[in-house]
Amino acid sequence: MAQAAGPVQLKHQTTDAFEAYIHEAEAKMTPGLEGSKPFLWSDFIPERAQQLRKGHIVAQLWTGKGLVRVPDGLIHDWVGAAWIPGTTVKETLLLVQDYDNHKHVYKPDVIDSKLLSRQGDDFKIYLRLLKKKIITVVLDTHHDVHYSLLGHGRWFCRSYTTSISEVENAGKPNEKVSPPDTGYGFLWRLDSYWRFEERDGGVCVEVRAISLTRDVPTGLKWIIEPIVRKLPRQSLISTLTATRQALS
Repeated sequence: MAQAAGPVQLKHQTTDAFEAYIHEAEAKMTPGLEGSKPFLWSDFIPERAQQLRKGHIVAQLWTGKGLVRVPDGLIHDWVGAAWIPGTTVKETLLLVQDYDNHKHVYKPDVIDSKLLSRQGDDFKIYLRLLKKKIITVVLDTHHDVHYSLLGHGRWFCRSYTTSISEVENAGKPNEKVSPPDTGYGFLWRLDSYWRFEERDGGVCVEVRAISLTRDVPTGLKWIIEPIVRKLPRQSLISTLTATRQALS
């Protein structure tokens, strides 16, 4: 099935547009990190905070609108939040920073995981990801991750992918890892921003995930669209659900 979609090469104008989007998004995060605006996205709307306290995981497109089209690509900007009662931010960080164990905590989305290096609050990690929607896609991903203590039980985490490679015949003797930025374009980039706040006998965890995929070619929507349009939201909810379950 994947062969029908045809391999593509990530283009410079696509990454340039993504990097410009990231630069603008990060600039707009500054007031919330410095304290001049609410730290948590869920605090902007009281009804959203109430949904979290009722045990719901809330997720939506950051703008509330559609995906962002860029030359030969799509930017997916999702944000989600979960309330985890009965835990602390220390326990939450111990779980999230245990990257060798992500393959157990976040399975089946994470097939394999390794901590490659750590210097203080800076991590370099490897994750093998499984994306399954009509077809199955396996990705080898490397990430640079940095944590910042903001005070008052608040932490901020920024994670950038440094490379993403598609894997054919994963786990088999004829396994083949493609060079980064080549393949079917189901995931080109993934930058994630985590916020943790301990309060009221628990921890609120929020994740904003901004990813870049290929655009959906005319005539191939039935095979590509479920992967590039639906999986980012499902992956975000799955990550928050698994984090809460592991801490509950």
